Amino acid sequence: MFRKLLLASTIAALCACSSDSPAPPTADAAEAPAAAPAADNTVTSLSGQQLTAPASLPRQAQLEADLAEARANQAANPDDPDALIWVARRLGYLWRFNEAIAVLDEGVARWPDDARIYRHRGHRYITVRDFPRAQADFEKAAQLIAGKPDEIEPDGAPNPAGIPRTTLAYNIWYHLGLAHYLQGNYAQALDAYQELLKTSAADNDDSIVAVTDWMWMSLMRLGRKDEAAALLEKVTPQMDILENDSYHRRLLMYKGLESADTLLSPESNDTTDIATQGYGVANYYLVNGETEKAKAVLARILEGQGWPAFGYIAAEADMQRLQAAE
Repeated sequence: MFRKLLLASTIAALCACSSDSPAPPTADAAEAPAAAPAADNTVTSLSGQQLTAPASLPRQAQLEADLAEARANQAANPDDPDALIWVARRLGYLWRFNEAIAVLDEGVARWPDDARIYRHRGHRYITVRDFPRAQADFEKAAQLIAGKPDEIEPDGAPNPAGIPRTTLAYNIWYHLGLAHYLQGNYAQALDAYQELLKTSAADNDDSIVAVTDWMWMSLMRLGRKDEAAALLEKVTPQMDILENDSYHRRLLMYKGLESADTLLSPESNDTTDIATQGYGVANYYLVNGETEKAKAVLARILEGQGWPAFGYIAAEADMQRLQAAE
């Protein structure tokens, strides 16, 4: 899930909202479809820039084939909400985010009590920078799973070991925390992450390093440095990491066991690496008072093309806050 958000879930990857973002939704907004999404899948950044998919993605042909298979499965199983969810997921892997939201709108209308649909639509609302609607969807999903057994969430692109590392409940709380973080609501983000720690997926090292990273950043933003430092005590170089190496290395940097230059090489041209590791480095500089260094790394992230990555979205939000404070 985490750094593998992009390109068939292989990339990881927070708030002032753009001036034309909708007002925060009402209590039942998670049940109501948003305005009709743009047919061309254009996304507007927090600064008003129009973001579009590249002409061709890595593994484009395979991703298109996966989508065709998902559509065929949905046609054969029109009463299966899981089939609809996979169509939306496959659209997302192709950067067709507005289309994915429209599909999930249909799912909400048909299966309004299926938490999975809100979880995935909320994820895509984050991608399109609609954080209030994302928050509403995750809160609705959390209500729907309350008191129910947790379930493994299958990966779109399995890790090399083929072992899913997260569950539905974990992903709901993880992304709700992210939606709060992106809006600058760090205390609420921490509350969500505390709920996440109660889920069955919170005991593997991939899950631990992902949530610990966001908790550390939230605590540092709140000035609770002693609590942030305490979180790092359980982080060691010898952890069983199958997919969240970026989060693991960021935590090691916070502990002083990795350097910022090691995590983000000045020569790197990999936009995915710049967005994911770059945000960790920028945040590290920012919370340690090195604002100009942080702004330089944020600017570098925003020059790249990895705009669906969480790190890129976070960089947009932080840059807006920094500019507003000038």
